[in-house]
Amino acid sequence: MDTMPVTTTLSPANPSPRFWRYGLAFALEAALVISWSAGFVGVRFAIDYAPIFAILLWRSAVSGLLLLPLAVCMGPRMRLRDVLEQVGFGTFAMASYLACYSLAIHYGAPTGIVALITDMLPLMVALLSWPMLQHQLAPRQWAGTAVGVLGVLVATQVSVHFGNTPVWVFALPVVGTAAFALATLLMRNSHSRNMPVHQQLCVQCLSAAAAFVPFAWAQGGLVPALQPEFLAGIAWLALVATFGAWGLYYLALRRFSPARVTAVLYASPPLTLVWAWLVFDEPMSLSILVGLLISLAGFAIFATSKNGPKLA
Repeated sequence: MDTMPVTTTLSPANPSPRFWRYGLAFALEAALVISWSAGFVGVRFAIDYAPIFAILLWRSAVSGLLLLPLAVCMGPRMRLRDVLEQVGFGTFAMASYLACYSLAIHYGAPTGIVALITDMLPLMVALLSWPMLQHQLAPRQWAGTAVGVLGVLVATQVSVHFGNTPVWVFALPVVGTAAFALATLLMRNSHSRNMPVHQQLCVQCLSAAAAFVPFAWAQGGLVPALQPEFLAGIAWLALVATFGAWGLYYLALRRFSPARVTAVLYASPPLTLVWAWLVFDEPMSLSILVGLLISLAGFAIFATSKNGPKLA
């Protein structure tokens, strides 16, 4: 092994393992960004055809039920303690995150702005790492956080008037993101962290679906009109946004640090913004673009700090 010439590993006929490793990592992260953006767009599409909690209920239930045979038949036998932990994560993190950002879109917040707020997740993870993991934040990281928040405020300020959206609506994705960031850190040290991804996702989806049942019932019933558009929206949300986004998210967490995984998600707001502009004619104003650029600059300042949570 130590006698292998360097030129052999760099030969086009024998691609370097490092090249393939980086290539697979890039493909995983690109797929994660696309599927994560698809969740926001899918919710925006489906709310025109069904109440929001019915959408969330059936998105989660279909995803969980499709995974159930795999969860039972493939992988190690699930222990009760691990299942209960994942029930907690599903009820607290997945249900809170999905409900908060979906309600924000439902109440009129532009989809791209909601994506921008929720994708402050890297900063939220780092801030929570400070008290939970004793990771001290460097001054550069505090400065990056402040600039990132300023960018969100600039982008949101013009959007408050879009569709007469109340100011408090923009706090919803902040709450959901905080719950998700907290669960991301807790999961790293949980007893069930080594459960296969498909088992984790199955339990969390079914738990989130159960949490949505009383809200869907209060909103008008568990089963909305089965229009083709509603069914297509649920299929999109289950297959692309749930299996794709959440499955890739948990797979990425096993390969990379929480800071790096959540950092990758910061690439989804520009994609979501363009997607919503093209499909739903949502605003693409100068203020929104400036706010987005400010936020990205803030994250660049944060990510290039030498201290605190690393991105690799």
